[in-house]
Amino acid sequence: MTASTSSSIESPFARALIAGGLAGTAVDLSLYPIDTLKTRLQSSAGFQSSGGFRGIYAGVGSALIGSAPGAALFFVTYESTKSFLKRGREADTQLAGGKSFLGEWSEPIEHMIAASAGEVAACAVRVPTEVIKQRAQAIQHTSSMAALRAILRQRREIGVNGVWREMYRGWSVTVMREVPFTIIQFPLWEGMKEWRRRTQGKDEISAVESAVFGSVAGAVAAGVTTPLDVLKTRMMLSKEKQAVIPLLTQILSDSGPRAFFAGIGPRILWISAGGAIFLGSYQWASNTLSNTR
Repeated sequence: MTASTSSSIESPFARALIAGGLAGTAVDLSLYPIDTLKTRLQSSAGFQSSGGFRGIYAGVGSALIGSAPGAALFFVTYESTKSFLKRGREADTQLAGGKSFLGEWSEPIEHMIAASAGEVAACAVRVPTEVIKQRAQAIQHTSSMAALRAILRQRREIGVNGVWREMYRGWSVTVMREVPFTIIQFPLWEGMKEWRRRTQGKDEISAVESAVFGSVAGAVAAGVTTPLDVLKTRMMLSKEKQAVIPLLTQILSDSGPRAFFAGIGPRILWISAGGAIFLGSYQWASNTLSNTR
């Protein structure tokens, strides 16, 4: 193996990029049918009208294209931000005579900030992928390509800027969903990993352990943020662009508070399993790459 190859694999940036891309692709492809069912349960058109149990891989093309770059972008941003904040904390602790300003809350807060930055960065890829994917999943179009073409055909009526806004419809509510989700999931995941290291007296966490912790953290975060996920799905599937507050009011008026927990079962199942696959495969790839010499 050449020196440059070894250096690229030993680099934390390269490991995050490769491991994140592998993890994103693995989780999105393996759990795609559950994601489709969740989307159809949350659709204002109703489960059966949105396709029911038919064509549960509709829109998988956009997921294939968007999974790896979105997840890679998240983990590169997450690991880089976490490392930057950790260096700053260690420098401040030295200057303060060994005392951290936030005490035992320092690391969880660093994980929250790093994960939030990662999610905002990943949404640059995730939102247009989700718009196309969910319209195909809800049988508004026959495929991801048909959904994309339908958006691009609007260029003459709404212009390039209008097409851009249509591709990023639901950006604000997606960020509103992802940031609370990730500030619950990642500090839990990191905290459980740190607990395991201390109790077992070892430096590395295995992929299986990371998968179990990722599953638990994902299930908790998924349940708490389901109402935001319903809002995001309704916004992306609506025929015309809607603001968050009027949409929120409309859902309450038409269907009542229970509508905000539509699809909570498939969502918890999907994200619990997804957390295991996503964070387990990320840990496996990261451990494998870091051990390569």
